[in-house]
Amino acid sequence: MGRYRRILVAVDGSESSKNAFRQACRIAFMDRSWLTVITTIPPYEDLFQIPSIQEKVSRALREEGEKVLAGIGKIAKEEDAYIKTVLEEGTPFNTIVDTAEEGNYDLIVMGSHGTKPIERALVGSVTARVIGTSQRDILVFPLGAAIGWGSIMLATDGSRYSRLATERAIDIAKDHNSNVQAVSVVDVTEEFQAQAPEAVEKLVEKARGYVDEVKQRAATVGVEIEALVREGNSYKVITDLSKKYKSEVIIMGSHGRTGVKRLLMGSVTEKVIGYAPCPVLVVRG
Repeated sequence: MGRYRRILVAVDGSESSKNAFRQACRIAFMDRSWLTVITTIPPYEDLFQIPSIQEKVSRALREEGEKVLAGIGKIAKEEDAYIKTVLEEGTPFNTIVDTAEEGNYDLIVMGSHGTKPIERALVGSVTARVIGTSQRDILVFPLGAAIGWGSIMLATDGSRYSRLATERAIDIAKDHNSNVQAVSVVDVTEEFQAQAPEAVEKLVEKARGYVDEVKQRAATVGVEIEALVREGNSYKVITDLSKKYKSEVIIMGSHGRTGVKRLLMGSVTEKVIGYAPCPVLVVRG
């Protein structure tokens, strides 16, 4: 099934996270999902040894967290959504990931940060780290972006992670009767193209095989997919195509990592999120 039944929304009081929550309410309405909202406050005990100061800091931080959740409550009323709220103390990305695992949530919804050109190349550090460490699907909303499953841009590179994204995209498309384009990008430099045109052609053929495989897989369950192969900078091709086709969501995988490397995403995933005009669903497993 392509529907998310248990959704965890991470909020921090920013306009980006407020919009992400509003869109999550609409997903919950469409999919009849349970909706939980989490905000975190930083640990403070180690910073202050004097009990009276600890108490003041604790109260101030908790009041700030409660204020964030109160604002979310107002939006929930506007959206006629029933929600459960959670206020936790700890490192934000660890708290979000742990809560998602313990609660067996299907989806984490977050906002992306940065609206200036120089900021858009990177995703907010909390969002990036959640994507890098969580095994749950993560839906990231640019500021002002709205949710929709009617038009899907699926990015695939033939990897195991892309195959997981493909299965999720097909399930969603089947449930929502979506229009789907699947793209595989051959990302090579102009110098490489000039020096090794035969090698580039082989890469193009391989990419064509990836999208044809996606198309055939989708056809077995009655989903039609338009297969696309393009050459260029991967993130730019994907985001430009999403604009051309008026995609309502981009679906892609994120390569798994272990240890310290899991704290970061692949540059393509990160840049797609940073430059996408629509929400990006990162499929983790």
